[in-house]
This record gives sequence, C-alpha cells and structure tokens, in this order.
Amino acid sequence: MTDSTCLPPSVRSRAELDDLLRDIHARRREFEALGHIPQDIIDRFKALGVYRALVAKRFGGDECSPAEFCRLIELISQADGSAGWVASFGIGPIYLSALPVATLETLYASGGVDQVFAGGIFPPQPAQAVEGGHKVVGRWQFSSGSMGADVVGVGIIPAVKDQAPLPRMAVMRRDQIRIEPNWDVMGLKATGSNDLVADGVVVPDEWTFVRGGASSLDTPLFRYPALAFAAQVLAVVGLGIGRGAIDEVLRMAGNRKSVTGAPNLGDRIYVQLEVARIEAELRSARSWFYEAIDDVWRVLVAGGKPEDHLISMLRLSATHAARVGADVARRAQMLSGMTGVYESSPLAQQVRDAQMVTQHAFMGDITYQNAGAMRFGLSPLPGYL
Repeated sequence: MTDSTCLPPSVRSRAELDDLLRDIHARRREFEALGHIPQDIIDRFKALGVYRALVAKRFGGDECSPAEFCRLIELISQADGSAGWVASFGIGPIYLSALPVATLETLYASGGVDQVFAGGIFPPQPAQAVEGGHKVVGRWQFSSGSMGADVVGVGIIPAVKDQAPLPRMAVMRRDQIRIEPNWDVMGLKATGSNDLVADGVVVPDEWTFVRGGASSLDTPLFRYPALAFAAQVLAVVGLGIGRGAIDEVLRMAGNRKSVTGAPNLGDRIYVQLEVARIEAELRSARSWFYEAIDDVWRVLVAGGKPEDHLISMLRLSATHAARVGADVARRAQMLSGMTGVYESSPLAQQVRDAQMVTQHAFMGDITYQNAGAMRFGLSPLPGYL
C-alpha cells in the first residue's frame, strides 16, 4: 500500500483501512455477481470517513483537500475498481454545496455528515411547476452507487416562462425513487450504475441546483472547479487499477512456474523491461495528475482564482491518467500469459474495469480537442471549464 503520509485526515485508522482493502480485494468476485457494492462495505466506507471527507467543516465534516480525497480513492481502487468508483461519489458534498445554505443545514442536521449521494443526470426530464415545487417524473441512467445511497439527485428541466432554463438536479430521499436494475456491462460491474425512476415526486425549488454551478460555500475546497474535480475522482480510479495490476504481476513473479519449462516470470528479461516501462509511465501520469491539482489548490488557498489554462490541465491530466491506467493494466495482463485471462485472476477484472473508466464522457477525446484549442489561444467548447 501507499505510504501512510498520503492518507487524508478523514481516514480514522490505517489498520482499519488496510483491513477493509484486503476484504474488498478478496470479495471482488462476490461484488461482481451481486452487481453492486454491498451495504456492509458502504457502512465501512462511512465509518472510515469516505463520505464525510468533503463535507464542510461548518456542518461537522472533514473538508479534505482534493488531493487528499483522490489519494484515498486511488488506494481503494487498487483493491477493486468498482469499490473505488462507488467511493469516489464521496464527491457528493461538492455537488450539493450548490444548494442554499439553509437547505444544506437541514440536510446534514437530519441525516448526518456520512450520507451517500448518488445521481442520475441524463437525460434531463421536463418538470411541471406545481404547488410546493417541481413535479419530477421520468427515468435517468447511470446512477452509480445508488443501491447504497441515502440521497439521490436527478436531472430536470424546470418549467419557466419565456426563457430556456438550465437543467437542474432535483434532490430527494432514496426512498422516494425507484431503482431499475439494468447494469449489464463488461467492466465496473459492481458499481450498480442502474436507472432511477420517479413517478411524480414533488421537490421544492430550494432542493434543486445547477450541476457544476457556483457553490453556496466560500472556502478553497468549494471554489475548486467542480466539474474538473468530478472528472478527477473518476480518473484516479484508473490510476489505482493500474497500480493494482502491476502489484498483481509482482505477486505472481516469484513463484509462477511455466508449463513450458521457461524461467519464473520475474526472471525473464522481457518481463523486467516491460514492468519498468509501465511503472515509469504510471508514475509519470500520476505525478502530473497531482501536480495539476496542487497548481490550482495553491491559487485557491492564497485567495486567488485559477486561470483557465490551469483548469484545462486538470481535465487533460485526468483524461491522460485514465488512459495510462488502462494501458498499464492491459500490458500487465499480457505479461501474465494465460493466467491473466481466467476470471479467477484479478488481472482480467482490472483490464475490464480500467477500460470502462476511459469510456466515461469526462475522459473522451473532446478533452484533447478542448485542451489543444486552448493551447492555440482558441476558446474551448461550452462546459469544458
């Protein structure tokens, strides 16, 4: 595991974390068969501090830095990609901070600071204006972690006269909505990214917000670019998976005999060369990923506003990290020969999970287009920053 100095303050106990990671790694196939991360693991995430890590101190949370939170997600992802992905939605307090302060006070006073937030944003559904707020009806895809959520948000288009309103997120209790299991995919199978269905929930206007909109809180964490942060907590899952794949090859190397009589894996020169290459590539991508975070964080802590090119580097380094993590996992599997293609091998799952990270919209080629355009002094597409 990574040196303990990298742990965020939210982690209550190093021993508790290590025990949880061993359990997660041992149960990864159970999670895949279940199709979501079970409640006992979600409860242990809560006890560890995953879901309070980014809650504002004024509400009793830890208000960790973005780098501290990403390091925690990276560690969990080394044990299992789906577990890391679900833990990454500990970013929920950043999204929710766009709610009015009075709403946030009610939220945390009633449910505590360890609440799990899950969202189904797309496609945004028209919401009828009714007495008491917005009548929410529809179906939304890709609600990762919703099976263990306490609070959910769905994308709506409010009914506003004479203008085209921005899509908003409508926040409600988990028991006010229905989950339709349909997550049948090649990787990240245990994220439970199912559909959410609402049949006429009335959500008050003060319980809606613009996703990625300005926070109601004014500390460095809540001035950090929200959509870039959302991309980073997912991309770092790929870095963790890549690290886990290298670790798996190293575990195999000393005692794996070849059926052909070839030397042990770790004694083969081509294996030594390739492990060194993927180690260098993963560490390089990881270094830039955290460097980009630190560059923006320093500006915010000093009371400044990050320039657009720094925000672009957050997005670009995240996409790069996700793709390097996937490439490293695949090349690690290739070193394992036939052993790595069996479902009993963590490498098979790591390859599938890491590839799924790269498929997320935040990690698409559009990131390269926008970052490249900005290098030439051109404007990126709307929403990139």
